Amino acid sequence: MIPDARRGGRFVKARGSIKAARFTESVIREMTRLASQHGAINLAQGFPDFPAPAALKEAAVQAIRDDMNQYAITWGARECRQAIARKFARFGGFIVDPEREITVTCGATEAMIATLLAVVDPGDEVIIFEPFYENYGPDSILSGAVPRFVSLRAPDWSFDPDDLARAFNARTRAIIINTPNNPTGKVFSRAELDIIAGLCREHDVLAITDEIYEHILYDEAEHVVLATLPGMRELTITINALSKTYSVTGWRVGYIIAPADLTASIRKTHDFLTVGAPAPLQAAAATALDFPDSYYEDLRRGYVERRDILHNGLLAAGLKANRPQGAYYIMADFSDLDFRGDDTAFAHHLITEVGVAPVPGSSFFNNPVDGATIIRFCFPKQHATLIEAGQRLVRGYR
Repeated sequence: MIPDARRGGRFVKARGSIKAARFTESVIREMTRLASQHGAINLAQGFPDFPAPAALKEAAVQAIRDDMNQYAITWGARECRQAIARKFARFGGFIVDPEREITVTCGATEAMIATLLAVVDPGDEVIIFEPFYENYGPDSILSGAVPRFVSLRAPDWSFDPDDLARAFNARTRAIIINTPNNPTGKVFSRAELDIIAGLCREHDVLAITDEIYEHILYDEAEHVVLATLPGMRELTITINALSKTYSVTGWRVGYIIAPADLTASIRKTHDFLTVGAPAPLQAAAATALDFPDSYYEDLRRGYVERRDILHNGLLAAGLKANRPQGAYYIMADFSDLDFRGDDTAFAHHLITEVGVAPVPGSSFFNNPVDGATIIRFCFPKQHATLIEAGQRLVRGYR
């Protein structure tokens, strides 16, 4: 209830929920709208401006021609789940049961909220590393959980094991790990994951891993599947999607791999959130998930080139930025530039005056002040797009 001056100070019911009042709209999507409005190059929202694989598109077209236009099985078409199981065995390291341990969702976004709603009770705590992907905080709030933040520290975005240990307590239900990481580009090492796994085992805490960038790695970085560590198969819920690996962010086909008892709960929440992912796109997904190793090797090489083009452009413009180990984002510090204002003001300035759209760094922190001199750029773009963005930044600040 809130006081309303228009009604003589009487208390009236609020129009929106208390939960919804605790977070803002997506800042990333807001930057995309502003980029479109001002004709800026969109390096804010992480979607490619180049084509998806031809074989994947043809498989989707054929599925529609074959009249796959009705509901699939709620938790995923069998062919799609079997392909997910094959790919996970190939890259993840162990066999999963497609009938009892896999749920197909409307993207990784739905996968995360469906998972939290299925495993978290009101008042439980969920540990989140920060800077974080902007969905994790609102998802925790919507599921009734209390988010508890642990800092990743620049420049290598490492965490203090003691800080993490202090975050675990009797109320901790889950920890969210995103590796390779958005927004930092960090890839959690095996040693770091061993520390996390040990705490999960000690406190009987679930590990929810967002591994959507698993194949986008650089230099010598290695993606370690947390569920393969000792004692972690029964404590890990693995989230993934087609979006980033196959350049189809608009298809909204994701999946969750979890122990059978947790999958049973997840499938129920998924059912009442979205019923199911698009049937013809699930059929096409099976084609992509069986792509040969050469596809992933080419993917990595292509992103190494894109990363280096953007990184060089940022440095040339006077921004401070480290090269990421994985994913396709670069966090850049603009404190050396001649600009008076915080990250949000700087992001708006770049969009309206320079013609390049980033994301304000504050949207990735619980305390906005921690991101006040940081902005995030993404680079799943054609070389020409990234070169032009770099030139615009240099013209604006050199």
